[in-house]
Amino acid sequence: MHKSNHLRQGLLAIAALVLLFGPAAEPAHAVSKEMVELQTQVQQLLDAVQRLQSTMDARLGVLEHLAQQTAEQSNQVSTAVTALQQKINAQNDAVSGKVDSVSGQVQSLNDSVDELKARIAKLDKSMQDLQTQLQAMQAAQAQQQPGATGPGGSTTPGGPDQGPGLPSGAGSGATGGQQAPPLQETLQAGVRDYTAGRYQVAQGEFQDVAHYYPLDDAAGTAQFYLGEIAYQQKDYPAAIKEYNAVVEGFSGNAKASAAQLHKGFALIAIDKREDGIHELRSLIQRHPQTPEARAARSKLTAMGVK
Repeated sequence: MHKSNHLRQGLLAIAALVLLFGPAAEPAHAVSKEMVELQTQVQQLLDAVQRLQSTMDARLGVLEHLAQQTAEQSNQVSTAVTALQQKINAQNDAVSGKVDSVSGQVQSLNDSVDELKARIAKLDKSMQDLQTQLQAMQAAQAQQQPGATGPGGSTTPGGPDQGPGLPSGAGSGATGGQQAPPLQETLQAGVRDYTAGRYQVAQGEFQDVAHYYPLDDAAGTAQFYLGEIAYQQKDYPAAIKEYNAVVEGFSGNAKASAAQLHKGFALIAIDKREDGIHELRSLIQRHPQTPEARAARSKLTAMGVK
């Protein structure tokens, strides 16, 4: 466009010179044929330059229009790419959330399997203990047979007419000649003594419940309170052992969620931070609507754990 302007200006200058000096070389009333032809050619050149400029202006307009369309299409493509990227990110987040959920479910399933294995092992141990007690009772009865008939003719072991050959205290049905204490009375007495701060007395009562009634749900409650006594005395390893017995052996006990909560606290207290966090998260997954789960969330938040 700039070149056409320069060409046009040059032709105009030539035409001006021809018009200026042409008449001076000839008479005033005689215009040469060459001058007319030259003027005609100059005019043709001017027309050609104008047509060239018009063509170039039109083409430049087309190019500007194409450039504007290209810019608009580029913006549209950029917007589409951004939307696609956001959609991909949302899908990735959704997939990541599903993976986390599945991982949590798998972990919960593994915990349930471990709990089931622990309960089976506890049942096996309890069966072995019962078998041992039965053998001991049978041995005690065998020892009582020679002197079972006393002077009064009584054949009831441990009765008031024991013969001189019957060992003292051997007439009871428990190992070592001791009868099992009443279950509910002993458990309630232990709770009262624990609440009153008589930890040593309460400990003995809870141990009796766990020893004489290992398969009863009350044994889980007794083991929970044994853990609480150890926790109050800052014997955290012993507390963890008792809490773990409740979580693994009595998962249906009313104290199971509290036992798992305090187990997590005890682990954190002995600087086993990751184990404690894992225990609190497991509690939230198993018992999400309980007060213990809310306490676990508060503890994790206070520790800065998501």
